[in-house]
Amino acid sequence: MPLLLARASPPALRHHHHRGLSPPRPTTRPRRLRLRLRGSRSHPPQQQQQVNLSVLRFTLGIPGLDESYLPRWIGLGFGALVLLNHVLSPSPTPAQLRSEVLGLCLAAFSATLPYLGRFLEGAGAAERVPLPEGSRQVFAMSDSLSAAQKEDMAWASYVLLRNTNTTSVLIAIGSQLCIRGYWDPPEKISKYAMIEWFKSQMQEAGIIDLREALYIPIFSDTRLGKILPQGILSVLAQPVLNNPDPTTGEIKAEGFILLASNANYAYSEKDRIWIRTVANKFQCA
Repeated sequence: MPLLLARASPPALRHHHHRGLSPPRPTTRPRRLRLRLRGSRSHPPQQQQQVNLSVLRFTLGIPGLDESYLPRWIGLGFGALVLLNHVLSPSPTPAQLRSEVLGLCLAAFSATLPYLGRFLEGAGAAERVPLPEGSRQVFAMSDSLSAAQKEDMAWASYVLLRNTNTTSVLIAIGSQLCIRGYWDPPEKISKYAMIEWFKSQMQEAGIIDLREALYIPIFSDTRLGKILPQGILSVLAQPVLNNPDPTTGEIKAEGFILLASNANYAYSEKDRIWIRTVANKFQCA
């Protein structure tokens, strides 16, 4: 399935200050993983930009505008113009009346497209619930990540939150973590302690060596309940698998991307394909 491109430029990596969190410090530790998301350093800047934008969807980049409702507003706008043309016409001819009726039918169809699309994708039953007051926004990464890795994880977590029905994102590649969105970690702990807490919860949940995608459209699994915030209704865990070994054919799990939503049936088949494409960008070269 072809991927759509986004026009929005990649956001700058910002360090969010939260209770008990300090901004990530630069490190001189050598980079251990080479992510495909960035491409080769020898490539020109324009080609690197094209590689980065290859995982995005179309968006106008207007804050507060839901592009999925764009056909609705277009249909209502053109329908209003047809009615205005009818009112201003002194004596409409039969041909004009037929054209206006056809135009109103097309405008009505365009206005109902967003609802029809959500119904066909199974998202009609997706009802959001408000997040509990205890949930708070978190943005934390492992200190051992290089600047390039931090940029890659920040960018991936941003597009996943921006382009899917997601409230919480956890990216785990090896021992490196990126936590973003709404979570319920213990209060008044340092960033290092928070990272370790997430690692321990991952061990208890048994999702460290994930080999296949795990999608729970109606979440009720108590095994993952401790790591996930309250009010979560859908969960998707997408593994990051290495390329098969040329000699043995063995496929190793490099990590996973854990997504949580406060809506039932939050991820359609198209969403899951796109999320798998984003996860593949973190495969080791």
